[in-house]
Amino acid sequence: MTIVPVTSADLDAAEVSWFSALCSDDYEFLGVPDGALRSSWEHCSDILKEAEAQGFRNILCPSSYQVGQDTLSFVAGGAPITKDINFLAAIRCGEMQPIMLARTVATLDHMLRGRLTLNVISSDFPGQREDSAYRYQRSHEVVEILKQAWTQDEITYDGEIYQFDKVPTGPAKPYQTGGPLLYFGGYSPPALELCGKHCDVYLMWPEPKDQLAERMKAVNAVAEQHNRTLDYGLRVHVIVRDTEQEAREYADHLVSKLDDEYGKLIRDRAHNSISLGVAHQAKARELADKYGYVEPHLWTGVGRARSGCGAALVGSADQVLSELESYQKMGMRAFILSGYPHIDECKSFGQRVLPQMKTVSLPHAYGRVPAELPATPLAAGARV
Repeated sequence: MTIVPVTSADLDAAEVSWFSALCSDDYEFLGVPDGALRSSWEHCSDILKEAEAQGFRNILCPSSYQVGQDTLSFVAGGAPITKDINFLAAIRCGEMQPIMLARTVATLDHMLRGRLTLNVISSDFPGQREDSAYRYQRSHEVVEILKQAWTQDEITYDGEIYQFDKVPTGPAKPYQTGGPLLYFGGYSPPALELCGKHCDVYLMWPEPKDQLAERMKAVNAVAEQHNRTLDYGLRVHVIVRDTEQEAREYADHLVSKLDDEYGKLIRDRAHNSISLGVAHQAKARELADKYGYVEPHLWTGVGRARSGCGAALVGSADQVLSELESYQKMGMRAFILSGYPHIDECKSFGQRVLPQMKTVSLPHAYGRVPAELPATPLAAGARV
């Protein structure tokens, strides 16, 4: 597998992120709702604070219309209760008028003093289905307008969907030079074009390594057409224990009460349930052995009750660390991890694996945070 070039400093370090379950995605037993783990400000902010305490460098704050918390409101609320961790906030292109979105992001970036990254999402809105070409055209235009708003004194834009003529941007520039880093995931040709042309980090869901390598090559080819290079990341669940047997036993425990019909309802309620990426997650489950493993430590059982990222790295601390190192050798250095329940698994990974990893904040590695200010200090337990 080819190591794909990346753009920034600290190439031997990884940005290791956790996940706050804003979208009612926290369980002791997959598919069995638990009132104590339901999506709420209290519970999700507890996940956030635990991730920071363990030394994670970033936290994904996802977006959903079906259930859960509002993403940008949650990020704003998280600013004063944290000091080290970055926020990877999901933004749905077209949900907010793009100039207003640019101002909102700039305000959040100042509240967080540069601890903000963005996960760009191109998807339908509730109660409607739009043509894929239209959605990606809208996303292209939104990102281009955001970049104008963050770097210029006025916005002039003549697109198929948005038109603006010399709209002043005023003082609403982000804290970070050029604005927050943009993370993006998608498998279709329009998705690769959007990421290769405009975004900084290409995110993938877990699949066999040879397939991940093909995805990286495909988007790298697009980026090269625009004279750009990308960083690469993996969104994956983890189950890490002292021994492989204990980890596998916990994986079995996690799905021991799952009703597959209810699991299908959970998958189908998501707006991305018919996407190409979700289809590839389903294909990985079909290729797995009778225990759900498509690779020795990649377990697809999570996808039985979850749309989107549907597999977990399962094993001892050394085994999971070895898997992450193998991904790094492929060219990845952004890992967005999660596990069930999210606070418990955050502690497990944070104590067993994270201290053995060299970590980095990508906004600092890219030089986005103003140089005259010190870099965000590492949380306890993380390594320089």
